[in-house]
Amino acid sequence: MRPPALREHPRASWIELLLRRIRELAGRGEDVRESLEEMIEEADRHGLGGLSQEERALLLNVLAFGELKVDDVMVPRVDIAAVPLEAGLARVVETMRRSGHTRLLVYRDDLDRIEGFVHVRDLLAYWGDGAPFELSRLLRPVLVVPPAMPALDLLLEMRRTHQHVAVVVDEFGGTDGLVTLSDLVREIVGEMPDESEQAEQPTLVELEDGSLEADARLDVETLEQRLGTRLLEDEEREEVDTLGGLVAALSDRIPQVGDRIQHPAGVLFEIVEAEPRRIRKVRIRRLPPARPSASGAED
Repeated sequence: MRPPALREHPRASWIELLLRRIRELAGRGEDVRESLEEMIEEADRHGLGGLSQEERALLLNVLAFGELKVDDVMVPRVDIAAVPLEAGLARVVETMRRSGHTRLLVYRDDLDRIEGFVHVRDLLAYWGDGAPFELSRLLRPVLVVPPAMPALDLLLEMRRTHQHVAVVVDEFGGTDGLVTLSDLVREIVGEMPDESEQAEQPTLVELEDGSLEADARLDVETLEQRLGTRLLEDEEREEVDTLGGLVAALSDRIPQVGDRIQHPAGVLFEIVEAEPRRIRKVRIRRLPPARPSASGAED
């Protein structure tokens, strides 16, 4: 049965109905997420969606984002790129180059005493002119938040204060992790390639031993065509597009370098390169078919 709003306004804009419904539910204090998910499913069944697959996925991501806490999205302490307050220009630049980050936390003595952060833009004034460099004069402030803080609240606070970096501290004041505005936005819109990646097409190469090595950004359909094997069911294709997404779905987490994940279709994925929150490169091998045991049954 269609929701009343959809029955009464079959030609009305789905987006307008959705926004109207949000206002009604919020005003009555009802469960917005559950009701909106029901509306999306109902509209899909009756062909009233008006939402593309990307729009639908984005809306559901927004709903899921409302349930996340800061510690669900933070970069853990062990993976934080930072420099000491007394670091010179060369060390700061080298740490940025090695980590690939344009922002670095700056600490006094250890990571439990964060003084602020430095942006690569702040270093340009010292590039090659021999001006005295003092890191403490370039520090920008960071937000300090608890791990249980709702991620949505942090996003709103960043917008209000115009700050893009938050340090996550535990109940004793120790540094637990780091969250940037980019981390929060990524949870809503998905992984965003940087400028250098946009011009590069995901590679898929065959190695001497017959295995394949591919960028995690490789489209699953491309890999299926190369292997001649079906890796996703029809209903799964709405949720998974890339090799990295497929491997993460199979392991139910973000795998790390060296992890091996087996697909039921007889394909083994081995993580070759990865970051704490992202798979970069995967090696793919076909597994030999299982040999029947002496009794005639398969092992």
